[in-house]
Formats: sequence, C-alpha cells, structure tokens
Amino acid sequence: MKTFLTLLLLVPFLCFSQESLEQELDLISSSEDAKLFAKSHKKVNKSKVFTFNKEKHKTRLADDLFKLSKGGKKVVKTDFKTTYYKIINKEEVDYYRFNIIVFNEANKAKGNEVLAKYNEGYKFKDLAKYYSSGPTAKMGGDTGWIKPGDLTTAFDQSAFSSSVNTLVTIDDVELKKYYIVIKTQNSTPIEEITVLKFTEATK
Repeated sequence: MKTFLTLLLLVPFLCFSQESLEQELDLISSSEDAKLFAKSHKKVNKSKVFTFNKEKHKTRLADDLFKLSKGGKKVVKTDFKTTYYKIINKEEVDYYRFNIIVFNEANKAKGNEVLAKYNEGYKFKDLAKYYSSGPTAKMGGDTGWIKPGDLTTAFDQSAFSSSVNTLVTIDDVELKKYYIVIKTQNSTPIEEITVLKFTEATK
C-alpha cells in the first residue's frame, strides 16, 4: 500500500518532468542550439549531436529517423532508460567518390613505379591494395562517398575539380603525402540529417 501511494505521488512529477523536457526539445531549432543543449546536459544525462548519411548508415534506427521531417522526434523507451532523438536539420549534400593510392613522403619515389605499372595495364585496385598506405588500401583504393573537407586541403584543391576517370597526382607538401587519384563518381546529392540524441535514466 505504501509503495502504491508513493507511485501515485511520483506520477505527476514524472509527467511534468517529461513534458518539460519535450517542451525544451521543441525549442531547439539549430545545430548551435542542439550543441549547447548537449553540452549543458552531458554531466547529468548522455546527450550528443551527430550526423546520419543515407548512403553510409543503413540501420533500422537511421531508416526511422530519415522518415521524420525536420523538427520531428522519436522516443525509445526501455526498463532502464528513455532516449529522445530530434531531427535538427535535413538537407542534401554533394558527395563524390574516388579511387586513391596514398604514399608517405618516404615512399614518394614509389609513385613513378606505380604509374608505370598502371600505364602497362595493371588494375588500379590491385595496385592500391599492394602499394597504398592507409585504410583505403584494403578497399582497392575506394574512398567511399566523401565531400570537400573530409581529407586534406591539397586533395580538395585538385581532386574534386578533376574529370571522372582521369588520373591525377597530388603532392601534399604540408602533410607529406603523395596521392594518385581517379575520380569515379561526380557530384551526387545524398540526404543527411543532423540529430540530437538525449538519454536519461528511467525514474
């Protein structure tokens, strides 16, 4: 009986708390607002802002969030916690795709050897797997979908303006990298959403 009465007393408080939180979330309308909210709540609850890309993120959660409009919310409740997702922004961003072979400064001389082999008819992806450094090597040089700013300034200045299926070389003096690059996909708009995630323990 005592426990039941305690629960009855707590219900209005819990309802008010949830309504207050949802009202606060409704007021958030920009990435700056979301980051301030996340920063102010991270000590008490888990809160962060992140981006989902429709081509890169293929989870059930991502699919559900992409169905929402800007400002929409999704609430996931378990016995232990409640997680709120709010769509802060929804837009199409231009992405590109490349095959690359990357050399460190010390191995830059290998670039001419690789170019010679490519001109002899060796497949680019095979050369990338054997010669390239970095995470794209095991993918045969495929960068996946990227946009300006994802790699380096020197890469941005030369690679994105190049023609599809045309080989270019990039000497990144500042970061001591040397690239052999082929653009495989030109500008392609891909939908992205900026999401605020807020998690609180179930009371």
